[in-house]
Amino acid sequence: VQLQASGGGLVQPGGSLRLSCAASGFTLDDYAIGWVRQAPGKEREGVSCISSSERSIYYADSVKGRFTFSRDNAKNTVYLQMNSLKPEDTAVYYCAASRSIKRWLRYDYDYWGQGTLVTVSS
Repeated sequence: VQLQASGGGLVQPGGSLRLSCAASGFTLDDYAIGWVRQAPGKEREGVSCISSSERSIYYADSVKGRFTFSRDNAKNTVYLQMNSLKPEDTAVYYCAASRSIKRWLRYDYDYWGQGTLVTVSS
């Protein structure tokens, strides 16, 4: 079982990045799946999550209107399109999966992948 995140990098403020998270060993559409970030010296933050039914999508207030979550069940992959990036978005971004969105929002994950570093700096 693996969650592999990719797409991070260095970007200037106001720029965009698209993160991908590919799952192997389990079927994504059985799980709530989303993105969590952790900046140095800060608490982890749930950024965005979609329920297994895709009827519920959560965005943290800090990213609403700038980030868009999407899911491709055929590819067993989820994406996070990040626009209008700010220096405070700098963090390691992880994808994580839970059996329910309620558990996901409590940081109670079944699967947790290695992260990808996003650095927003001029």
